[in-house]
Amino acid sequence: MDGPPGNDCCSICHGSFNIPHQANCSHWYCGNCILQVWNHGSSLQPCKCPLCRRQITLLVPSQASSRQIHNPEAADILEKIEAYNRLFGSQSTSLSQRVQDLPFLLKRLFRELMDPQRSLPFVIKARLYLALISTAVYVLSPVDIIPEALFGILGLLDDVIIALTFFLHVGTLYRSTLLRRYGGSSS
Repeated sequence: MDGPPGNDCCSICHGSFNIPHQANCSHWYCGNCILQVWNHGSSLQPCKCPLCRRQITLLVPSQASSRQIHNPEAADILEKIEAYNRLFGSQSTSLSQRVQDLPFLLKRLFRELMDPQRSLPFVIKARLYLALISTAVYVLSPVDIIPEALFGILGLLDDVIIALTFFLHVGTLYRSTLLRRYGGSSS
């Protein structure tokens, strides 16, 4: 599913979704509604999600929205969303923000990897698989920075850190792919 739930409505206008976009917090909004929220506040910083109050640093259009590019109204909204993503999508975010974005990014990435109609660039796929294999080899190997045999459960700490690093790396890779796709090129 690459769109808002069928029985849901935009929490800003309380109507059916018009040119739906998903924020990095996983909430769905009409493209125009979320742009109005942003324009209502300071246009120098990203807007906050009306539902969970997290900063919205990335807006991803649904596939149906992306196909409406020939509609002048939709094209205008998609262009403004691309500008928003260019402004705020590549800003450095805190570690806590990156961890909060992981479920959104990993869920979208998994769906994209499983969908034969969509494909990631070969270089991104190669980096994903290399990171996955490297992480699996480290976690499964008996050689550890903090050995479990000596430190017991505390010895799992290095495995958890390596796995978290893997997920953060994969999330960052996929986020950069989404930014290139939906934020246009900044050069």
